[in-house]
Amino acid sequence: MQDEKSKEPRIAGAFGTISAHDEGSRRGARARFLTLIAIIGPGLIVMVGDNDAGGVSTYAQAGQNFGYTLLWTLPLLIPVLIINQEMVARLGAVTGVGHGRLIRERFGRCWGNVSIGSILLLNFLIIITEFIGISLSMRYLGVSPFISVPLAVVLLFGVTASGSFQRWERFMMIFVAVNFVIVPLVLVAHPHLGAVASHSVIPAIRGGANSAAVLLIISIIGTTVAPWQLYFQQSNIVDKHITPRWLNYERVDTILGSLIVVIGAGALMAVAAAGLAGHGGTHAYTNALGVAQALGHHLGHGAGVLFAILLLNASVIGAAAVTLASSYALGDLGGTRQSLDSRVREAKLFFGAFAGLLVLAGVVTLIPGAPLGIITLAVQAMCGLMLPSTTIFVLLLCNDREVLGPWANGKWLNVLATIIVTLLVVLSITMMVSTLFTSVNVVALLSVLSVFAGAGLLVGLPLGLRRMAPPIHYSIDKRDWRTPRLTLLAAQPTSLARRVLLRAVASYLVIAGTLLVVRIIQLMTS
Repeated sequence: MQDEKSKEPRIAGAFGTISAHDEGSRRGARARFLTLIAIIGPGLIVMVGDNDAGGVSTYAQAGQNFGYTLLWTLPLLIPVLIINQEMVARLGAVTGVGHGRLIRERFGRCWGNVSIGSILLLNFLIIITEFIGISLSMRYLGVSPFISVPLAVVLLFGVTASGSFQRWERFMMIFVAVNFVIVPLVLVAHPHLGAVASHSVIPAIRGGANSAAVLLIISIIGTTVAPWQLYFQQSNIVDKHITPRWLNYERVDTILGSLIVVIGAGALMAVAAAGLAGHGGTHAYTNALGVAQALGHHLGHGAGVLFAILLLNASVIGAAAVTLASSYALGDLGGTRQSLDSRVREAKLFFGAFAGLLVLAGVVTLIPGAPLGIITLAVQAMCGLMLPSTTIFVLLLCNDREVLGPWANGKWLNVLATIIVTLLVVLSITMMVSTLFTSVNVVALLSVLSVFAGAGLLVGLPLGLRRMAPPIHYSIDKRDWRTPRLTLLAAQPTSLARRVLLRAVASYLVIAGTLLVVRIIQLMTS
């Protein structure tokens, strides 16, 4: 009997465990709270992991170069984060399969392979930037990169290959808790609370809306909404055995994570603004190590140490989450389901890929003269390249009634999601074009694209709402509805609008991808 119980699917979180098949009602506040803390994890980790080395650097740059004036961008990200990640959370809980596999099954092997291959390449480049963050932070603390980077590789693999999802999540929660180091850093920096409050709601840009400022705003959005998040959270929810019955708790997890990530980003921006904005102009930022050194010089050595700890912790969380997202994606590509509950000998491909990515990224980081600047540029460009297609696929999947049944998007959620996806597409294309063609007028380009996008929404939204199929009433309890076996689902209808959209996405990927390769070759040979 004990053996049978041990094999039952469990939701084993960092703070509690419940049976995946538990149907008991949660009527009291205590019962609901205990359930929430057992479920909490995927949404919180994916959000905090998004404040990685690139995020910390971007927020610090915004504060150092533009003071408090870009704080208003952060509250706008909350609905973007919640809606995007709620959709993939729903896909994971209802379908029980990873994001890459779902794309392969519903859009064909070609789209699935392109999507998974692209995310693997992008994630590998992101992991390198995380190790750059680790090396910079530890260099400030007096530790050589040749010591810090290998130690980080060993630590990350050891945490992930522990053979227990619950143990892994507990380790990750420790890293999440270290982010509270921002509190003493804020106390040391003494940001002006009035300026923080006013600039959090009133749009302004120090020095005016020039190309550098607009690109930084797009970078803030880009570093907060990343393609790897979609793959990570959907597969992590599947790995944790979260089903539709627990979806409302997972939504709370996602909302909590989005609030924490925005508050943390705002605190970093305010610290850099208070400590550094008065000691330079809109081009003062160099890199994250320069920020730590400047904070140490102007606010005291302790402030620099606290910032370095935050950068180190953010880099470790980011590397862990992005590498795991890559391992999940490889499992989707091979059609195998791998889990953190597996032992290394039971899932050699899963953990072997994880170890290989860590080691290879660490080696590239330590190579003398490695083109780390080009790698960082490639990460920005590839995020701009991939975000339109990944968000469009999420929206299409969430309207696929064969896949989600009663959990498919409703009318008004589709309106909000379409507006958000359109805005992300506009910003991503702007980032991509400006990366490839550095002389382009970013403000003018963004204005032109916004006009076309606005016209498209005015025409497309009413047509789309008119063509939406009426909701279907199911006899089964919605909480018990799960996607049937994917191979048994009816094929998606091939409407003219759908064919045009997919061809437009394919054309954009081919053209922009080719230009990106040409641009990188030019930079490497110049």
